[in-house]
Amino acid sequence: MSLSLDGLVSGLKTTEVIKALMDVAAIPRSLLKAKMDDKNGVVTQLRTLNTAVQNLATAAEKAATRDGLARFTTTSSSPTVTVATRTGAAALSADIVVDKVAKTHTIVSAVSTGWPSDPPVITLENAKGERRQVTADSSSMQDVARAVNEAGFGIVATAVPAGRDAAGNMQHRLQLRAADSGEAGRFRAYSADIAAVAAGTASDISAEAGAAVIDVGADAQVRLWAGTSAEQVLTSSSNTFTDLFDGVDVTVSAVSSAPVTIGVAVDTAARTKASADFVAAVKDILTRIDNGSKATVAAKQGDKTTLGVFTGDSAVRGLRTALADAVQHPVNGVSPSTIGISTDMYGVLSFDEEKFAEALAKDPDAVARLFSDIAARVQDTSKVYSDKYDGLLTTRITGQESEVKGLGEQMERWDVRLAQRKSTLERTYARLEVMLSQLQSQSSYLSSQIAALPGSSSNSGK
Repeated sequence: MSLSLDGLVSGLKTTEVIKALMDVAAIPRSLLKAKMDDKNGVVTQLRTLNTAVQNLATAAEKAATRDGLARFTTTSSSPTVTVATRTGAAALSADIVVDKVAKTHTIVSAVSTGWPSDPPVITLENAKGERRQVTADSSSMQDVARAVNEAGFGIVATAVPAGRDAAGNMQHRLQLRAADSGEAGRFRAYSADIAAVAAGTASDISAEAGAAVIDVGADAQVRLWAGTSAEQVLTSSSNTFTDLFDGVDVTVSAVSSAPVTIGVAVDTAARTKASADFVAAVKDILTRIDNGSKATVAAKQGDKTTLGVFTGDSAVRGLRTALADAVQHPVNGVSPSTIGISTDMYGVLSFDEEKFAEALAKDPDAVARLFSDIAARVQDTSKVYSDKYDGLLTTRITGQESEVKGLGEQMERWDVRLAQRKSTLERTYARLEVMLSQLQSQSSYLSSQIAALPGSSSNSGK
């Protein structure tokens, strides 16, 4: 911290003088700072715009797919049957009868304080007849379960506590459960090695005294058009029938003696809302660009003309034009206005939900195709401008950031230059005070010497 004492000899307000001189010297630096702030503002707005365009590209990619506008409601006459739609779904109504639900093959061993043999050897056999021999590290049920799980044979083992014996020793059962439900998950477990199983001398764990088969692996089964000549039986290893109809999955949880009616219907309200949201996203970007491009012209002398952050930016102007063209130009001779997407004389995009719903009711497939094509054009435009590597907006942002960096480096050099200038001024005025002090001392000395000379006015009266 420097100690500054204003001119003790000269009487000058040195601090104020130096500050005034430094303010003048710092004008170029202040201009750089103002320019840098403006550039930072532009970069911030460009980044925000670029993020919005990237989000639009993602939304457009989904909307441009074959089922981009697909929205359905599902119904079921029974809570034990649920319906879900996926890509490729269409409106339908059908009756199904649930004859069976899927089960997972499960067995438990007899109660024991430990595996009867040591070391424990178990042979597992799956529904295909394939066998796997497993040897545990010890006779504890936990080690036996761990060995079965590590075998990776599609069977999950668990040691289940089963109380204590008369001597107070902890007892367990070994539960073996197929990893997958259905008939394909059925298995057998033997308390012996593969050779004994092959020879037919091995003991089936589920058939031993105190053991049990809890569930036999079974496929779920439903019937379509039950009781007619077109009756069709369908099975599934799980309780979900994937693509029971194209794009329609049906999940069952209980057997039904009577037919269950399921339905899939077009959700016009959801489709209209999805379309409105997409058009609103495009409109938001166009509005953002318009607002950022406005210039406030001086109304009278002395007022300033203020330019918008995007005024004169060719990349942003090009994006605005390309997006507007993507949503308003005809597709194969069909105008987007036929489904409620239009632009007024001022270039403001709008969406007529009633007109869209009417068009959807007349020809949903045609509306879906037109909307998909519009979304595809919006997607292409958005990617051209917002691609994270070579998008036109991305390149524009990179260029602006380089300029900001360059301005920052110039300001750093100015900071060093101004600090040196200030030090020079402080030294200069300090030397001035020293020189004035010396001159004052010399003046006082000469005055005293002159006064002491013979015949001087001070001695004339003697």
